[in-house]
Amino acid sequence: MAFHDALQVAAAIAARAPSSHNCQPWGVGWATDAVTRRTAAALLAAGEPGGRAAVSPGGGSAGTAAGAPDGRLGGTPDGTPDRAPDGTPDGASAGSGRVPSRRSEYLVLALDRARELTALPAHATEMLLSCGSHGEILARALAAQGWRADGVRLLGPGATGGAPPFGGDRWPRAWEPLCLLRLSPAPAPPGDLAALRETVGARHTNRGPYRPEAIDPGVLARLASSATESALLRAHPAPGAPVAVRHLVGAPERAALAELVARHGGRDFAHRAAWRETHAYIRRDEAEAARAGDGFTLGQLFGELSPPRRLGMRAALAPATMRLLRHAGYDRFLARQLAAAVRRSPAAVALCFDGSDGSDGSGRPGNPAGPGDFGGFGGRTPDAGSVLRAGAALAGYWLAATRAGLVLHPVSVLLQHEDVRDACERRLALPGRALFLSRLGYAVTAFPSSHRRSPSHALRRV
Repeated sequence: MAFHDALQVAAAIAARAPSSHNCQPWGVGWATDAVTRRTAAALLAAGEPGGRAAVSPGGGSAGTAAGAPDGRLGGTPDGTPDRAPDGTPDGASAGSGRVPSRRSEYLVLALDRARELTALPAHATEMLLSCGSHGEILARALAAQGWRADGVRLLGPGATGGAPPFGGDRWPRAWEPLCLLRLSPAPAPPGDLAALRETVGARHTNRGPYRPEAIDPGVLARLASSATESALLRAHPAPGAPVAVRHLVGAPERAALAELVARHGGRDFAHRAAWRETHAYIRRDEAEAARAGDGFTLGQLFGELSPPRRLGMRAALAPATMRLLRHAGYDRFLARQLAAAVRRSPAAVALCFDGSDGSDGSGRPGNPAGPGDFGGFGGRTPDAGSVLRAGAALAGYWLAATRAGLVLHPVSVLLQHEDVRDACERRLALPGRALFLSRLGYAVTAFPSSHRRSPSHALRRV
C-alpha cells in the first residue's frame, strides 16, 4: 500500500490511543519536503552509534506537497483517503506535487502543547505517556500495512542544533518534536490490520464494577511480557531503566491500595486548578462530546444515569459547587467510592521504571544507596524519551489486556502528587518509580467509549 494511504488508515486507528481526560495531546508530521527529509535522515544518523552531530536544518521550505493549506493530509474522518476524480488517492497524481515514492519514509511524533494538561507537574509525564501510546499504535498499524519502523531517534534538547527542527510554516508552533521514526517496506502478515483495528476499537477505560473472579496467573504473565513487545522498543533498544509490570492480586496488597485511595483520592477534587482543568473536559451530553471530539460525558465517568441524577451530578461537580462541598467532605466521599471499587477488583497493575538494580533512584529495596541517578535521568525526574518509551509499553500492555477480555480503570490520582506517589510506591513495595496505576479485571457492564477528533487534526505534511 502507498505510504500516503497507509498513514491515513494508521492515524485513524491510533486516534483511539489512551490519553488523560481524553485530551489527545499528540501530533504527527510526515516529512515530504526534500529539505525536511534530509534533516530527518541526518538526525536519525546522528543518533546511531558513531553518528556525527546533526547539521542545523536551517528552517527550509515546507514544500508544495498536496494537502490542506495548513499541511493536513486529505481524508475522511475514518481515515479513508480522499480521491481525485480519476480515483487515485489525493496527493498521488502526477500534478499534485507529491514527493515521489522512496524506500523509506520519515515521521515526527510531537507533543501538542495547545492540548496538554498543565494544572499539575505530574501531567507532563502523563502527556508523554499518551504520546508514546499513540506512537506505538501508529507504528503497529503501519507495520500491519507493510511499513515497519526500523529506525527511531528520541529528540532531546539540542538534538536539532537549536534551530527549528522541521522548518517552514507547515510545522505547527505548538508542536514539540519528541521522536523521529524511519519506516521502510516490510512484509505484513495477512489479517494483522483488521485484528489491530478491532482490538484498539474495543480498548477503553471502564470505570464500572468488575467481576470478583481471579485472573489466571498465566494470563497475567503474558500481560507482563506484552509490555516489552513494542514496535518502538524493537526499533530503538535504548539503555536506561526498563519498564517493569507489577500485578497486585493478593488481598493484603489490594486492601493497601484501597486504603491509599480512600486516604488520598480526594486530592483530585480538592485541588482547585486540577479540578477546574478536569471539569473543562466533562461534556454536557453525547452531542457535545461528538462535536468536541475529546473529553468525556458523565455516562463515561459514572455509567448510565437517570436524568435527575445526571442533573444533580452536573451541579455537584461544577468547580464552584465543589469548593463548597469540600467543607462537607464531598471529596472524601468520592474518594471512598473509588476505594470501594478498587477493593472489590480482583487485581491492579502498576507500570514502573525497574529499579531493581538501583537505576530508578527511588531509595527503596534494590537501591540501598538512596536517591541517585534515575536510569540516567539525573535525580528523580525521568527524561522525555524514557517516558515516551514507557508509553509505548503501556499501549502494548493495554492492547494485550483487551485481547484477553480484561478492562482497566487508571487510578492516576495516586501518582499525581509527589508525596502520595512516594507513599504508594513504598507501601506497595513497587520495584521503582510508578508511571501508571490501574484497576484490572473483567467488566460487569460495558461502558461507552469516548469520542475522538478527526485524525486529520493531528497529521501534517512537513
